[in-house]
Amino acid sequence: MRRLSRLKETVGVWRGMEEQGAALLELVDMSLAEQDDSLAHQLADETHAFFTALEEKEVEITLSGPYDDRPAILSIQSGAGGVDSQDWSRMLLRMYLRWAERHGCHAQVLDLSEGEEAGIKSAALEIDGSLPFGYLKAEKGVHRLVRLSPFNSDHLRHTSFAHVEVLPAAGEEDAEVDIRPEDLKIDFFRSSGPGGQNVQKVSSAVRLTHLPTGLVVSCQTERSQRQNRENAATILKARLLQLRMEERAKELAELRGERAPAEWGSQIRSYVLHPYKLVKDHRSEFQVSDADAVLDGDIDDFLKAYLLATVAEQP
Repeated sequence: MRRLSRLKETVGVWRGMEEQGAALLELVDMSLAEQDDSLAHQLADETHAFFTALEEKEVEITLSGPYDDRPAILSIQSGAGGVDSQDWSRMLLRMYLRWAERHGCHAQVLDLSEGEEAGIKSAALEIDGSLPFGYLKAEKGVHRLVRLSPFNSDHLRHTSFAHVEVLPAAGEEDAEVDIRPEDLKIDFFRSSGPGGQNVQKVSSAVRLTHLPTGLVVSCQTERSQRQNRENAATILKARLLQLRMEERAKELAELRGERAPAEWGSQIRSYVLHPYKLVKDHRSEFQVSDADAVLDGDIDDFLKAYLLATVAEQP
């Protein structure tokens, strides 16, 4: 029913675009027939608005994959670069939370592992809204930051790396990812990092091991052991769904891509803050100079450029 509703909405949108285009053509014909130049300004404005809307819809129609309307499970893992890399991972986390906020999406941090000195070692969040996985799948890969290090006494230029993984959330209809209790090993341990006495003294953190596959997921963000277990189960189901897709088809390349090491030469996007400001996506070649806006969540142009580039590459 959800797929049917989405298809009906898509058809309705394109029927509306068809009618709008026909009305514009009719207005052009009338203007030419009557040799009326007074409509020129109106035609220019309406044509510009039409093609702007057409470009938006062209991007949306690329989001027709079977999982594009699913919530996205987005994970960030710090890579090469030490403390700077962990700080860079926190900056990326904020960027995606700001993106979700800009789009009215609900974002929930499922897990967060703080760095010893600054930043985060890893984080996982669930983003739900309008086609979240469809858009955010463009973010999978290694992200590189170049800046003057705030953690270096000499304030030298430093390069940091972080890996972003994006998975579709598993739904109730995915019977193949149903987890049997006997297939789980559950361990409880004390959370690390900031969080108060309760986090430090109570074994509220949870580690789930899926015995048939060997997948391991841990969560320690919440003070509640039950909530950490639910969050870990959400991430585990998403990873099991991905595994099942890999087993029965070659969708892995589209959904996640080959995981590259989070280090030099494997990045999908570079964020340069020194000696100049530039953000460049190495897949679509799209780039902007307003790095501050990008780090504040303004990544829509990068998402669209990636989606259109993937369509252009298809045979």
